[in-house]
Amino acid sequence: MRSLRWAGLLALYIGAQAVGLALAEPFRSAGLASTSNPQSPTAPFVFIAVIVAAPIAILLLARRKGGVAALRHLILVAIAGALYFTLYSTLALVVFTTPYLPPPYAAELLVDPALIVAATASALIYLALLIEPQWYVVDLAGFLAAGSLVAILGISFAILPAFILLGALMVYDAIAVYRTKHMVSLADIVTEMKLPILMVMPDRAGYDYTAAPSYGEQRGQPTEERAAMFMGLGDVVIPGTLVVSAFVWLPATPEWLGIGAGLLVAIGVLAGSLVGYAVLMRVLRSGNPQAGLPFLNGGALAGYLLSYVLVFHSFSFGLGGAL
Repeated sequence: MRSLRWAGLLALYIGAQAVGLALAEPFRSAGLASTSNPQSPTAPFVFIAVIVAAPIAILLLARRKGGVAALRHLILVAIAGALYFTLYSTLALVVFTTPYLPPPYAAELLVDPALIVAATASALIYLALLIEPQWYVVDLAGFLAAGSLVAILGISFAILPAFILLGALMVYDAIAVYRTKHMVSLADIVTEMKLPILMVMPDRAGYDYTAAPSYGEQRGQPTEERAAMFMGLGDVVIPGTLVVSAFVWLPATPEWLGIGAGLLVAIGVLAGSLVGYAVLMRVLRSGNPQAGLPFLNGGALAGYLLSYVLVFHSFSFGLGGAL
């Protein structure tokens, strides 16, 4: 069973990228991009600033008396709100229509099934995370959030901004794990709070995440001796941004076997990040904390460059703007 943990995390990783690709065009058509000018090279810097500031703020608040409990409730509310927004946007676009019930049944009140389902699902996930945050609940919430974030960031950043985002966060993650080590401290706090900021893959289905030791207590043990493996949500979302960006912002031609050029490059980005994933999993066997983004982002960037040249026969790499 322990060997299946690698496959389980891999399935979550690939699945989130697939969800992001499926939602990209509907989200783009609905105007859900988080930036007004996706081509601007300065577009990712606000997001980068948030990524840098958020862990520091969490660590500072966690040091205060009652800070961990307050942070947990605050973050759970934020997660529930984000899940509601993304679930509603997704269901409204790709599943449900919004019918009217004529009188006398509802006095012409508007009935929105997407709103009802999204509100119910996000409320149930919030309560499950609050009361009994087992690993499968955490993974479900993290998976839904990751797929939606991959789509939103991919449509928000064109190729050059996506390159800047991946490159900057790759360097930041290495510094935060190997030099300042504050990202390691953050992982300790997140596992203690049982939040879907880390995806969890145990060695057995009956694993009790609520009673499990923290990441800090397991740190230093060889990976094969641990009861569960963890992957940060950012390790899924950030490289996935370039997957969706390539799909959305590169032209569809030339095609190969009916597959558009943009999708071909997106698949190349995913393949490159999977090579980085394989290297990361090998390095993790030592049991020491590792920065995931240098491996995953590095593989994604290399996969993009190689697949772009193979598909478009050009060394411009699509960095000059929309093609």
